[in-house]
Amino acid sequence: MTRREILRAGSGLGLLAAALAAGWISPGRAWAQQWNKAVFDSKTVKDAIKALGAGNAAESRDVVFANPTPEIAENGAVVPITVRSNLPKTQSISLLIEKNPSTVAASFHLPEGTEPFVSTRVKMAETSHVLALVKADGKYYFARKEIKVTLGGCGG
Repeated sequence: MTRREILRAGSGLGLLAAALAAGWISPGRAWAQQWNKAVFDSKTVKDAIKALGAGNAAESRDVVFANPTPEIAENGAVVPITVRSNLPKTQSISLLIEKNPSTVAASFHLPEGTEPFVSTRVKMAETSHVLALVKADGKYYFARKEIKVTLGGCGG
């Protein structure tokens, strides 16, 4: 029986517990990818890069901040950031914000065959450099952009 069939058959924790007890779903399969606590607890760009395993990252013109990533964000609570990788075999794209309380704003793992493009909105506490860190074919590359914030985001 597949997980989808179990969910169609009924709802509630009782059914999920029964499926686990019967061995239809193992706890390892039921959970998403493991949480990398060190990455999201990092307080500096250097620590975040180290936690991501990207200590040897090189700057690249093939990592591009695309529209609508602004030069000046009028509201730090909602800053749109779009990144495109023109590198072959892109595996992940992470966004690091230098002066935020939590340096890593987002990290996206891209399955093979996925277009290497992400777009999200982040909070920025103040004017800061934003790094787009890309893993492609086992190597790390980055691009950096300063975004000026006119109204606070992370602290109000």
